[in-house]
Amino acid sequence: MRDEFPTPDQRAAKGKAARSRVPRSGQARFVPAGDRQDPLAIIEAQSATRVPELVPIRYGRMLESPFRFYRGAAPIMAADLGRAPHTGITAQLCGDAHLLNFRLLASPERHLVFDINDFDETLPGPFEWDVKRLAASFAIAGRANGFGDRRRGAIVREAVQAYRERMHRFSTMRTLDIWYARDEAEDFRDLLQERPDKSIRQRTDQAMAKARTRDHLQAFAKLTHVVGGERRIAPDPPLITPLGDLLPGSARADLERNLRLLVERYAQSLTLERRHLLGRFRVVDMARKVVGVGSVGTRCWIILLLGRDDEDPLLLQAKEAGQSVLTPYTGPSPYENQGQRVVAGQRLMQAAGDIFLGWERVTGIDGRQRDFYLRQLHDWKGIAQPDTMTPDMMRLFARLCGACLARAHARSGDAIAIAAYLGTGDAFDRALVEFAEAYADQNQRDYDTFAEAAHTGRITAAPA
Repeated sequence: MRDEFPTPDQRAAKGKAARSRVPRSGQARFVPAGDRQDPLAIIEAQSATRVPELVPIRYGRMLESPFRFYRGAAPIMAADLGRAPHTGITAQLCGDAHLLNFRLLASPERHLVFDINDFDETLPGPFEWDVKRLAASFAIAGRANGFGDRRRGAIVREAVQAYRERMHRFSTMRTLDIWYARDEAEDFRDLLQERPDKSIRQRTDQAMAKARTRDHLQAFAKLTHVVGGERRIAPDPPLITPLGDLLPGSARADLERNLRLLVERYAQSLTLERRHLLGRFRVVDMARKVVGVGSVGTRCWIILLLGRDDEDPLLLQAKEAGQSVLTPYTGPSPYENQGQRVVAGQRLMQAAGDIFLGWERVTGIDGRQRDFYLRQLHDWKGIAQPDTMTPDMMRLFARLCGACLARAHARSGDAIAIAAYLGTGDAFDRALVEFAEAYADQNQRDYDTFAEAAHTGRITAAPA
């Protein structure tokens, strides 16, 4: 029993021992491997599994800027991190913890919370991989805004310091207290009192108010219209394409039948009371939707359900789940269904999740089985706008993201071991500032390679 439940001192010793494998100062190092795989080949391999006609849209979005490229280049960074030395101290990872995957969300109790949003790449792995992906995203976003080296360094350090300090707090807390911890948006006001800039407080209040309007009713009004007296999803090709515009008669009927079966069977992954709630809605329409940057080309469907009447909607998003980009470096998921992998990881890391989050496998009209996870399309989502942030605003946001990531890791990982590795000084913080800048340089080189491929015609990019 003692071996299964090591003491706090033993757990702390494990964390300190990891410094001999990877010194904290060594986390600063990023030198591309001599046999580093062609980044374009990595992206093309991922695109080979996606809907062919949507791949040019993905490339078009990635070409918009080095930051947009970074959002779509998770498999490239996974390859870079996966081949480098690591601490071996694991937690459930987001796998794509860039700054835009942190946002305002609704809890089931209808509170506004700040949490991680996207878990397509989630798997257990070395905790520092997520921290490095987050740190580099702030360095790249800071460059896009024209911030100088010192300001970018301060922003990255704010994120990493917040992660380290909060992990230390978690290392002293009881297990249940860690599990119940969450980041209430209302608590941000206490943090904002430290900021003399009133514009930051005003923008934060506006963002919180706007997030509360981005709910399923707003999505319903925006994405649907009435045709022949019946509520239908409004077309906006190629970003939103109803089934009737996507395929001819018999193929459309087969796809609709499969998607209805997906919704029916996915209900079994919900708890009994939520399955009962879902049963009060009926499916009335479906459409293919293009989402995000890195996700463009995956099979993603929006499904309109109605309850009591035409003004009682539920919009679900069914998103294809493939292998995580981390799999080659961490080993496969214990879950055979990749949708279940995403859902399990999300439930481990998020403090308050979507009540309709679930998974299922369905056979496509091409006869291939694919895994999906389902959730509500919109539920009080507030998304950051880094391109409009001042340095002080980005520092504040970096602090929120770093602290949030620490909470997510502490729920599944060993907070005592992680905190012991990090220490109370700023060695890890300084190292990741250096790493973030080095990786931002690499991301720029990869982006330039990608842009040249588009210019020469090796890849085809469409307007985003």
